[in-house]
Amino acid sequence: MSYTSDTAPDLDPEYKKYFEEFYKLSDTAPPAGTAETYAEEFTDDATFIMGGNFNKEIIKMRKGMWEKVASRKHKAHKIYTFGPGSDEVMLYGDVEYGMKDGSKAGKEWAARAKMVKEGGKVKMSFYQVYLSG
Repeated sequence: MSYTSDTAPDLDPEYKKYFEEFYKLSDTAPPAGTAETYAEEFTDDATFIMGGNFNKEIIKMRKGMWEKVASRKHKAHKIYTFGPGSDEVMLYGDVEYGMKDGSKAGKEWAARAKMVKEGGKVKMSFYQVYLSG
């Protein structure tokens, strides 16, 4: 499945590939989708903000994201750049959740990310997610 359906024409192809893989990983439940593997997608000094939660402890936040959730499915509808050659992007999409209590939920989201190419690998040094409702 493609996790991005529409991208800005000036988006670095490595960033598009990164987000396709990042959201696949994000949707992989523990133990296969370990918090440590998820954290490797960020620089060591990355800032991660989700909703109103600011956290530099990405592993701790990642574990908390699965406390009540049994499954999740992200779809990034669009990635916007801040211009040609920019290392910052905005994303817009939705996510569906299967909760551990058997219920289902979903939200629209937007995110801002600052990208870094570190040791031949793309990572995020900043990631802020805005959730609806």
